[in-house]
Amino acid sequence: MKKRLVFFSFLIAWIGLFAQAADSSFKFALVTDTHVGNPNNNEDLYRTVKDINSLPDIAFVIVSGDVTEFGSDEELKTAKELLSDLNKPFYVIPGNHDSNWSESGTNSFKLIFGAETFGFEHNGYKFIGLASGPNMRMGPGQIPRENLTWFFEELKKTDKNTPIIFVNHYPMDHSLNNWFEVLDALRSYNVKLMLCGHGHVNKALNFEGANAAMCRSNLRGKADFGGYNIITVSPDSICLQERIVSGQTLSPWLCYSTTDRPQWEENPPRPDYTINNQNPHVEEIWSIQETSDMGSGMCLAGELLIYTNTNGEIKAADSSTGKIVWTYKTNGKIYSTPTVYKNTVWCASTDSCLYGLNLNNGKKRFKLKTEKAVVASPVCTNEKVILAGGDGHCRAWMVTNGKLAWDFNGIKNFVVTRPLVKDRTVFFGSWGNEFYAIDIQNGTLKWKWTNGQTNRMFSPAQVWPVASHGRIYLASPDRYMTVLDEKTGNVVWRYNDPENRVRESIGISEDGNTVYAKTMDGKILAIDATVSERKVKWISSGEDMGYELAPTAIPEKNGIVYAPTDKGLIYAYRATDGRFLWKYRISSALINMILPTDHNEIYVSAMDGKLVKLNISPNLR
Repeated sequence: MKKRLVFFSFLIAWIGLFAQAADSSFKFALVTDTHVGNPNNNEDLYRTVKDINSLPDIAFVIVSGDVTEFGSDEELKTAKELLSDLNKPFYVIPGNHDSNWSESGTNSFKLIFGAETFGFEHNGYKFIGLASGPNMRMGPGQIPRENLTWFFEELKKTDKNTPIIFVNHYPMDHSLNNWFEVLDALRSYNVKLMLCGHGHVNKALNFEGANAAMCRSNLRGKADFGGYNIITVSPDSICLQERIVSGQTLSPWLCYSTTDRPQWEENPPRPDYTINNQNPHVEEIWSIQETSDMGSGMCLAGELLIYTNTNGEIKAADSSTGKIVWTYKTNGKIYSTPTVYKNTVWCASTDSCLYGLNLNNGKKRFKLKTEKAVVASPVCTNEKVILAGGDGHCRAWMVTNGKLAWDFNGIKNFVVTRPLVKDRTVFFGSWGNEFYAIDIQNGTLKWKWTNGQTNRMFSPAQVWPVASHGRIYLASPDRYMTVLDEKTGNVVWRYNDPENRVRESIGISEDGNTVYAKTMDGKILAIDATVSERKVKWISSGEDMGYELAPTAIPEKNGIVYAPTDKGLIYAYRATDGRFLWKYRISSALINMILPTDHNEIYVSAMDGKLVKLNISPNLR
């Protein structure tokens, strides 16, 4: 009798444990790379939502980026409408297509979806998702600094034994220029799986010892139906199955054990700062690390350095010490490079306003409203401040009273550049494949040039145009360098060199006779601006920068050409012949701006919120 009681007690306990294990299992859907923006892609997401709704055992849905094709407000709203038909919770993070070309400076994603990160618990698991960038500048992915700040705080609230599933649009490798900050922070935690999209295929991955998976795109491609992944989490494993929206669930293509913690790689590679120790000719004077990204350049006004960040702040720092003198907070992220004109700081914000602040104390003098978010930079001339916005308008206001002087309403798509002002004309391009010349006095269009492209991603939008000898110089993602007649807009020459692929990063020499262009292979071209045909004076020699996408302008000062990179490095070349002089790392992120002075000093800002002042040896040329 006792043996029977023991047996039945064991059987009941085993059944209870089995039931408990079954109860702790759950499924969720991972949907990625929906690229909403054309009818087929929209239909694919509609089908996916309908299919997920037919599966009652799916607990929730994660959408891991590239929700849209171009990040436009219209596309984001369409995606939200489609996803809102889900009959279960869903969590969404942006990918590079949602942020790189965002007309709202990535503000609309947060407004429409509520956040660009997520952190929640389900059945004892912690799920964390971060945005991937790059925000507003072409380059490698970069998790925004404000996302990392939030992430570090979220980890502090998480027990180190709690199983974690981490989600980003990008793989946690060199695809992101700050991948290591995430992995270093997670090393002491119980990471069970890291998920990503971006590659559009199902693929097993491992990130420095952490199990990972890239998941297929939602798009049908050449097939009849699109699909997504169903992920089953059980007490001893996590398995991924591809689900075709026609109703077919395939066998698991990947399973990982959940019984062990990650076997982290020892001493994995990290960005190398030791190169700075090998360069005695460059000395750091001071540095600032913001808690958010820095998405714009800066300007120097007397003893004040004016800069911005994506927390929406305009700041003035003492240029000698780096100490903050004043801060003004706007209501949106800032990607606009400030300018100073007659003791007023002018800067735009994605809250759709142009601000005029007192240079000395940062107090607001003007707040001038536009109809949409602004990511372009203002310019000042002839008692006017001029701003091309995101609403199809270029406006000029009087700097004395803030009254509207003129309003040009004819811009296709939005503007992100800093315009060029020359001879009573303002020049700039837009993400509508067009380039404009507008009369400063009355706002009338003098001429308009188009590159003939239908894909807006090839637009001459990011480039800061330069002028020399009556000609305007541009470079754009179609890999053409274009030279236009300043008065007529006629093409002087336009050239695509497959051996030296230019993109958006150009600059001009101090004497105005040479135009510099950075190639995607990390070299600098020096173009003779004194002649009306394409004539290459030199191509940089010595060490090159490697594969390069940063659209940042190239300055020259005191015989040195300073080249920005998307990897946090500054390269210096001799202006006379392009010979490599030195390199210096301030960050691992894209360089926003290099601002040289007359005193052998340069100010450099990077996208990850790093701002430094460097002293350059005057003998190094």
